[in-house]
Amino acid sequence: MTTREGTANLNRNPALPVPGQRNVLVTSALPYVNNVPHLGNIVGSLLSADVYARYCRQRGYNTLYICGTDEYGTATETKALEEKTTPQEICAKYYEIHKEVYEWFDISFDYFGRTSTNAQTTIAQDIFTKLNSNGLLIEQTQQQLYDPEIKRFLADRFVQGTCPHCAYEDARGDQCDQCGKLLDPTQLINYRSTLSKAVPELRDTTHLYLNLPVLQDKVAEWFAESSKDGEWSEVAKTITQGWLTMEEGLKPRCITRDLDWGTPVPIPKFSGKVFYVWFDAPIGYISITANLLPNDWEKWWKDPQNVEYVQFMGKDNVPFHSIIFPASMIGTNEKWTKVNSLSSTEYLNYEDGKFSKSRNVGVFGNQVKETGIPSEVWRYYLIYNRPEQADSKFTWDDFMKKNDELLKNLGNFVNRVFKFVADRFGSVVPTRKELTQVDQDLIKQVEERVTDYIQKLEKVKLKDGIKIVMDIASLGNAYMQHNAPWDLLKKANDENKFADRCDTVVNLMLQVIRLLASLLQPYMPTISTKILSQFNLNHPTKEQDTSNMIQDSFDIDRVPAGHVIGTPQVLFTAITKERGEQLQAAYSGKVVGKTQITLDLRVGKIEQVTQHPTADNLYLLEVRVAENDCRKIVAGLKAAYPDPSELINKHTVVACNLKHAKMRDQKSEGMLIASKAGDEPHMMSLLVPSKQVKVGTKVIPEGATQELEKVIQPKTLKTLLPNFLLGDNQVALYEQLPLLAKSSDQGDVLIVSERPLPKGAKIL
Repeated sequence: MTTREGTANLNRNPALPVPGQRNVLVTSALPYVNNVPHLGNIVGSLLSADVYARYCRQRGYNTLYICGTDEYGTATETKALEEKTTPQEICAKYYEIHKEVYEWFDISFDYFGRTSTNAQTTIAQDIFTKLNSNGLLIEQTQQQLYDPEIKRFLADRFVQGTCPHCAYEDARGDQCDQCGKLLDPTQLINYRSTLSKAVPELRDTTHLYLNLPVLQDKVAEWFAESSKDGEWSEVAKTITQGWLTMEEGLKPRCITRDLDWGTPVPIPKFSGKVFYVWFDAPIGYISITANLLPNDWEKWWKDPQNVEYVQFMGKDNVPFHSIIFPASMIGTNEKWTKVNSLSSTEYLNYEDGKFSKSRNVGVFGNQVKETGIPSEVWRYYLIYNRPEQADSKFTWDDFMKKNDELLKNLGNFVNRVFKFVADRFGSVVPTRKELTQVDQDLIKQVEERVTDYIQKLEKVKLKDGIKIVMDIASLGNAYMQHNAPWDLLKKANDENKFADRCDTVVNLMLQVIRLLASLLQPYMPTISTKILSQFNLNHPTKEQDTSNMIQDSFDIDRVPAGHVIGTPQVLFTAITKERGEQLQAAYSGKVVGKTQITLDLRVGKIEQVTQHPTADNLYLLEVRVAENDCRKIVAGLKAAYPDPSELINKHTVVACNLKHAKMRDQKSEGMLIASKAGDEPHMMSLLVPSKQVKVGTKVIPEGATQELEKVIQPKTLKTLLPNFLLGDNQVALYEQLPLLAKSSDQGDVLIVSERPLPKGAKIL
């Protein structure tokens, strides 16, 4: 259904906190509206919060899970300009995309709202006004670029120019997309406004800053108590502690911006300015709750004695939620509900690199449907692989293995038991007879794991919880194989004791499966529902559900004897190796019929060569790759070029966006690209342009697009190098396409091996 201001209300009867009961407020970091979330975004906040919120509901806690799209700020304005529309229309468009993604993933928000609402303006301005009244805002004047043509100050993203570090001509004012270095827009060479192409002017502008130094002691005191009593992830504690123990302490934080799209600053002097998104956005949790519960939102947000607040996010969002947001609350002198447990993850990477929408690398939220793989399998894999302690990575090989584990361990166990009951017992649950030691051992082992499961989920150890569930399924499998009820049934014709034994074994297996249905519900709700339907048990909507509660212990009488089960169903299907390879190729960044290259290859000029001080086979080179960019590069060229003077002033191809490395204690800021035949070190030749071209000329494969990574990691480089080979006529190839220097003077110039080497020689 749709409610106020176009937001989706997924629960018609939201819970309210009750004094004396367990009341849990859950939020996940608000996804930014102008892009599509990838798998790392989903597991880092929204899916993790969903698993925890579902668990809390199943334990009978009064639970409210709030989220929504973060809609204000520069990035939305930028996206609107790109798509030639308004920020409002961008937000409306992408809100629907986000909502559809999360609905497919079965995320059970109590309310999924947005920040561009009247409630956001009212509450954010009220917090701001109280901070101002309490003397916690200070004015500071700074210089900022101003576009005289459109008469507005420019956010850093609206300024472009030539990077002073790598000479990339379209570097943004906040960061260069080519070399990855952070920038101040005034550092750019020949900077220009992206809005009008005019040359901006430096002008004074005054902004308001939250005086964090005054609040530091109170924030530190709150953090010490919250992180001690609550369940904070290690990365969240480490990041927060790092901010609080900086040598100079916390610094004033700017909370206003010269933008049109945002919450207006309610002071006449600052008319035309809006709140900076990272002051404004966390207040969105409160305003979204207010849109759901206009008369009752304070019961959740202004009752810290009765409400437990749990937040989920990736580690890059931690300081804004553990420092700035609570500091803003503390500074109002009101009793706000502040976070008790902050669960932050490290990063989920894709294969050996990073997710990149522009390069079609990785699976994004709006693409998962296309794979044909059910959302339950994605939920299982992402939580099982949740980067709780360190970065983890999604790989298709591992994804297929995990699907296979689900199929063989959980799916087959459930299906075999239900089919056995349907075929041999007429779908009627048998009566349990005398328990043997084997039965007692199973009950004890499962009981221990239920206790462990609850302890882990209470501590927000979601990854451990799903592993415990699969361990219980393994115990059930082992129990079934050990007792072999099919053999007991064969013997039952001769002796009643075998019939009694078979009844007991089958009854206990059904009790284990009934337990699994409850424990699986937070992780794979649809699978839980399918299991319950095979039990022929009703599964009501979540606001009415008490039948699937997670109990404190293993109830071996939860499925009564004589109950008639439903029709057995297959829970999971296999993913073939061929299908896995197709999916891996589809999301690898290699577009059919079009090659993309992530390496920043340029023509450089060797200006100086010296001997490496501790390695006889290495040279230390100074190579100019742009007018104002000279790189120090370590190269193993001595065997092939024993006379260093031969290298001076030579133009050759240089990889400029590799991670800087040390080779025998000497820093190397790039790599010369050379061809090599065989294992002999002297059988090597530099790659050079076939005609003289300017230093800094870009080198790309013919017909390819260049989608540069900011930094190429060593592992990624290893996967790229096999794509380079020497072709006919000494021409260097990438994926069978000739490498070209794209010269403005000479046109396209072939890159060739300086010395003749056999066709097929490697390039490295």
